Amino acid sequence: PEILFQECSHFCEMVNSGTHGATMLHIAVQTAIAQSGVSVLVLPGDVADEEVDGPLTKDLATDLGRVQPAAAPVGRLAELIDAAESVTLFTGAGVRDAREEVLELAERVKAPIGHAFGGKEFMQYDNPYDVGMSGLLGYGACYDAMHETDLVILLGTDFPYSEFLPGPDGKNPPKIVQIDAEASRLGRRVPLDLAIHGDVALTLQAVLPLLTSAKSHRFLHRMLKAHHKALTGVVSAYTKNVERMKPIHPEFVAATLDSLADDDAVFTVDTGMCNVWGARYITPNGRRRLFGSWHHGTMANALPQAIGASKAFPQRQVISMSGDGGLGMLMGELLTVKLHDLNMKIVVFNNSSLGMVKLEMLVEGLPDYGTDHEQVDFAAIAKGVGIGSVRITDPKKLTKQLAEALATPGPMLIDVVTDPDALSMPPKISAQQIRGFATASTKIVLGGGVGKMLDMAATNLRNMPR
Repeated sequence: PEILFQECSHFCEMVNSGTHGATMLHIAVQTAIAQSGVSVLVLPGDVADEEVDGPLTKDLATDLGRVQPAAAPVGRLAELIDAAESVTLFTGAGVRDAREEVLELAERVKAPIGHAFGGKEFMQYDNPYDVGMSGLLGYGACYDAMHETDLVILLGTDFPYSEFLPGPDGKNPPKIVQIDAEASRLGRRVPLDLAIHGDVALTLQAVLPLLTSAKSHRFLHRMLKAHHKALTGVVSAYTKNVERMKPIHPEFVAATLDSLADDDAVFTVDTGMCNVWGARYITPNGRRRLFGSWHHGTMANALPQAIGASKAFPQRQVISMSGDGGLGMLMGELLTVKLHDLNMKIVVFNNSSLGMVKLEMLVEGLPDYGTDHEQVDFAAIAKGVGIGSVRITDPKKLTKQLAEALATPGPMLIDVVTDPDALSMPPKISAQQIRGFATASTKIVLGGGVGKMLDMAATNLRNMPR
């Protein structure tokens, strides 16, 4: 078993004796805390019978320190920022404790701020410099802001989609700086002009007093305008009759869910199209949390993550945004939900299709094959397990039925039959992908809840000094 788990964990060992297990338990727990990841101990049955005094530990380091950057690279960063006419900031989960510093830097250098999915919940809300998200799930002007600038600063992100990052090729490629508290991540996605090992907040605190040049608002204003235009196009493509169209559009479901969910709700999103709907429609506010399989990209992650979140936060609303493919893969975990009577809601985007796989085939010009299946009544399955459920097929009743289900105490499965043709495209795709997609010809529907982001973009643009 340890061979199986080595690829998806930070620590994995087989216990050989009781004494060995006491030591390994301490190392496993400390590693999980230190790396914010998973530790696995494989325990043979005969070893499990051995008597031990307890874990070989007196204390665990749970209050972790922060990495102070070296002075020399901070000085070089100040020089690069001062020399650049335009700067773009791209943020990931590593900015969780650095929001104020990022906003201060953006104000000082008049920089648009984009984000990966991991940085969305920390940087999107109340951000006058927001230009959206890049990558396969992206929207807005983030891609343009990173490719049309003089300097890109990657802040606490290990963004895996390197094809969306500016590379050394092309006309006048921007210089790229990466700041990360984990040194092993520096430069592994794109060649860097400067790599800085350090906590994002501490690094920005160190560099801000060193900046001397004044920046024009011109580039920031152009990117905010482009962001507003991009979101306007998305919303205008979204049909006004969405409340009456069948099957229900997943965008409508996600937007409605966002408006009904608690201000401190915990969302988990399945890999696939649910990632897109979570990225574009779930609105962060500084209190909500949003979890997905950011690094492994595994299917079926939302339900087990929601189980953990519900156990950790029993008083908070926990919502799993599950695809029908993902739920089908780990459907047995509904028994776990019932066994522990967890106060969580499982919203199933049931389109009888592996939507993201279909999209990936279509952009390659391939006719989709093996991605669709017969309709499944997940509400009936949940009822058979002993979990409360509702099946929603009428868009006119969606808001009422969804609100009632969310308000029901205990576990609840909400089976929403959605449009299998509602697929989403990234903000930038290659000409080959466009040709392939046109050849495969499917229906694209975007918009809806993105209107909230459009309102924010319009406000930011109005407030931007000229």
